[in-house]
Formats: sequence, structure tokens, C-alpha cells
Amino acid sequence: MKAVILLSGGLDSSTVLYQAKADGCDCYAISFDYKQRHRRELESARAIALSAGVKAHQIVNFDLTLWGGSALTDDEMELPIDRSLTEMSQNIPTTYVPARNTIFLSFALAYAETLEADRIYIGVNALDYSGYPDCRLDYIQAMQEVFRLGTKQGREGNAINIVTPLIELKKTEIIQLGNKLGVPWEQTWSCYAGGEKACGVCDSCRLRLAAFEELGLKDPVAYA
Repeated sequence: MKAVILLSGGLDSSTVLYQAKADGCDCYAISFDYKQRHRRELESARAIALSAGVKAHQIVNFDLTLWGGSALTDDEMELPIDRSLTEMSQNIPTTYVPARNTIFLSFALAYAETLEADRIYIGVNALDYSGYPDCRLDYIQAMQEVFRLGTKQGREGNAINIVTPLIELKKTEIIQLGNKLGVPWEQTWSCYAGGEKACGVCDSCRLRLAAFEELGLKDPVAYA
């Protein structure tokens, strides 16, 4: 069974890769350099792909800074920092990148069909963070229909399935799952700030740190 795994190098996507391995898949990772503020994550994606022993790891290059529209692709937009978990849950934040998962899934679908793959794994999660519109179940269900209608495999009755192991898990539950699967947390990267060390104050860092703390665990990543 072949699977394409969207791999950012973060906590969630790394757990998903290791879950795909546990599911018995031959894993093909795909990552994206879209000139994001936190391109440091690609270093982690390479390390995780190597640790997991994937069959291949593609890094696709394109430039979303041409349009901006997000604190991750426009240096003039401020990155949200020092927000409480309650504040994070109130509105879609400026770190939302317009149509990012639709773009990512389209690349992954093209790759998967050339491989005659059965599945695409993506680490979307509808809980414990800002509720991006392209991380929710109804979006994934709609994209699954696109996969069925928009590909040769789909029209021939063998649609590539989107697998979302984390979509209804809390961040603490994702860490617990990753611990069982043997995910090397020290190689992962979640920070949005783009420095040499994780900032510890952006939304992604705060969610990650809060989850490790709730579990009574130390996050092995270095923080500024």
C-alpha cells in the first residue's frame, strides 16, 4: 500500500508520517518551500523523513509571498505572540495562509496519482488551535469528492483516500500517540517565527509547550 504524506516537519505531520508507517504503508513524503517565514521547518522535514525511512521525499518550491495575505508570507504583517489559548480559539488568525491546504493537497494528489498510491495522509486538526478553515472535517470531505471527480483513478472507481488521523485529537493526545509511535520530537519544528531557536511565544509554540506541560513532559526542542 502506497501513501503520500504531507510533511512540514512539525509535531502533527511527523506523527502522521509515523502513523502511516505503522499502518503498513510505503511512505512518500512531500514538503513545500513556499518562501514561508518559518522555512526552518524544512530542515526538520528532511530529518524526520530520513529518520522514518521514507521511500522518497519531494520538496516542492513556489512563492506565496507574491500575494502575501498571511503573517507567514508577508513580513509587514505582525506575527501573533503571547496569546492565551482562549484568545487563539476566538478568530481565524493572521497566520492563516489563503488556500494553503488546497494547494498542498493538489500537489500531493498529482504526486500520488503518478505513484498509483492508495492514500494521502495530512495532519490537519480541528481542535486545540485556531480552527483554520482548511483543517476542518467538512473541508476534507469536500476535497475527497474533488479527488474522486478530478482524477483518472477516481473516475475508474479507485479514488485516492485522504487520511486524517489527528483531526479529532487534542494536542496532548497527539503527543501521546507520537510517543507510542516513536516520533523523535527533538527533530521536529513548530515555531512560526523563523529563528535558529523556537521563539516560545507564537501561537504554535504556545500550543505545543502547553500540551507537553499538561502531560508533565519536557519538550526537547531548544527555545530562545
